[in-house]
Amino acid sequence: MIKNIKQLIFGILLLVALASCSTEGDYNRDAGTNYRALWRVLDEGYCYFDQKLPKDSTWSDMYDKYLPLVQKAKNDDGLFDAMALLVNELKDGHVNLITPFDVSRYKGWYKNYPANIDYKVRNLYLGEDYRTASGIAYNKILYNGHSRDKIGLMVYSSFSSPIGAGNIAHVFLRFKDCKGIILDVRDNGGGNVAYAELLASHFAEEHTPVGYMRYKTGKGHNDFSERYELSIDTLKQSIRWLRPVVVLTNRGMYSAANDFALYMKAMPYATLLGDTTGGGGGLPRSSELPNGWAVRYSSSVTTDLDDKHIEFGVAPDKVILLKDEDVAAGKDTLIEEAIRLIKSQYIKQ
Repeated sequence: MIKNIKQLIFGILLLVALASCSTEGDYNRDAGTNYRALWRVLDEGYCYFDQKLPKDSTWSDMYDKYLPLVQKAKNDDGLFDAMALLVNELKDGHVNLITPFDVSRYKGWYKNYPANIDYKVRNLYLGEDYRTASGIAYNKILYNGHSRDKIGLMVYSSFSSPIGAGNIAHVFLRFKDCKGIILDVRDNGGGNVAYAELLASHFAEEHTPVGYMRYKTGKGHNDFSERYELSIDTLKQSIRWLRPVVVLTNRGMYSAANDFALYMKAMPYATLLGDTTGGGGGLPRSSELPNGWAVRYSSSVTTDLDDKHIEFGVAPDKVILLKDEDVAAGKDTLIEEAIRLIKSQYIKQ
């Protein structure tokens, strides 16, 4: 269901984006012309102005703020730096100015937050003899006296790494005698949302609504479509996991990983444990500027089942932060708490 809706919306956004692209006859390197074009593209197409602009400020205020820097720009580097400051006012990791020599990046969605992961310690739980099923690393947890607990650990570091139903089924078969699974997606920066949907569908007991989506339909800041329900369907084939699963989260999760957290929060046997994700709830599209540069920007909004924006992240069911003293002792606070939680849920069953 999510795939079909997002394909439809993506097709609509693509047509709009193509209609807004510059042509060869429009080519113009003038700094002011390109700055105005950038501002206008975002003014008409971006979807989070109400949530992102500083209080008591308008998008026109942002134009005026950086126009003097554009006027002072002596070359492409200076123009890029000034225009990057404008787009970064939106505080959105999906908004990028793209040129042949650089890409603007907003890093505030994860900087200045606890990392909530120590790779060296996490990998002790994964073990040196872990297996890989395409993009998923997995093993039964033996470390730190947990050999008798029968709990599996899956690590999926990027939704850019392909996975298939066969990969997931093989992991579940290896874990068939386990009480539960810990699914570590910390620092997963996103990728292909289709992989997020596929993985989540293996934990669905039935057709499961997970949230809503709206997309821009006009040039006004509040011109949006009606909301469309997003849902995860049950698998017609392959193996489902209908036992406890704990999803480990942190601020390093963005875009498709943020969507995955939203999906899993609706699954009956899943618990999100860790920190609020980094966000990135908008489906991006791109437009070309007169000088051939491009701008990518969020053009649709995703909300949870309470119709609240997930642009700023998905909160866990249980907030657990990595403790320095645990790391020093070779322990992962989140994994240890996840093990405790799975064992308690297994006993109740």
